Amino acid sequence: MSAITTLTRRELSGHFLCLRGYIILSGVQLLMGGSLLTVVYLLNGRAYDLPLTEKFPQTEFFWLVLLMISPVITMRTFAQEKSSGTFETLMTTPVSDIQVVLAKFLGSYFFYLTAFLPMLLYPFILERYTHESVAVDAGALLSLGLGITLFGSFFMALGCFASSLTRSQIVAAVLTFAVGTCLFMLGYFADLQPPEMKWWHYIFQHISMLNHMEDFSTGIVDSRHILYYLSLTALFLFLTTKSIGSRKWK
Repeated sequence: MSAITTLTRRELSGHFLCLRGYIILSGVQLLMGGSLLTVVYLLNGRAYDLPLTEKFPQTEFFWLVLLMISPVITMRTFAQEKSSGTFETLMTTPVSDIQVVLAKFLGSYFFYLTAFLPMLLYPFILERYTHESVAVDAGALLSLGLGITLFGSFFMALGCFASSLTRSQIVAAVLTFAVGTCLFMLGYFADLQPPEMKWWHYIFQHISMLNHMEDFSTGIVDSRHILYYLSLTALFLFLTTKSIGSRKWK
């Protein structure tokens, strides 16, 4: 456990002790601020009795941040180590492959959560500065936070896997963004309404990120969504471990 803690701190320091990390944090706040302004514009002068959190996933900025932040954060996890020549040194230390993978994942994941943490204040800001009292649904807010947390765990694991496959950070970022965007776009097929329900329609409904986030934003916590993202996270962490372990066969 001490090895994982040490490696996680090393990974976090790579984000917080350089200008790049603060540029990422600033970019996330800029885009999420755009999402907040969009919500304000949509609700301006209109009666709305549903949780305010439901409007955030309906903005383009929200999904742009979710899809872009993971490649930017995780592209350096393994690719930078390989390109700088420190990967072999790291792997010859008395730590196991799974410890390295978990430390890289946790470091990236904690940084991801830090970037989204200020978003939890947005509904309270609206409540404070609107002319009429706007009640904040704490349950929906926590549910949305859970959804963002689960999405992040999957995307961070995916990004770590992509970074373990290459020495190029750009290639790792593009690969992570491409796979994440493809999975996101598949969710639109769930909106198709065939005359008769087909097996493929059930699959698209099950994997639809749009439907998942819609449930989370309205305060609905479905165990199937939780298991889906935890399973994908575990799968890609397993694949990452196998990817870095393949060096032993070369």
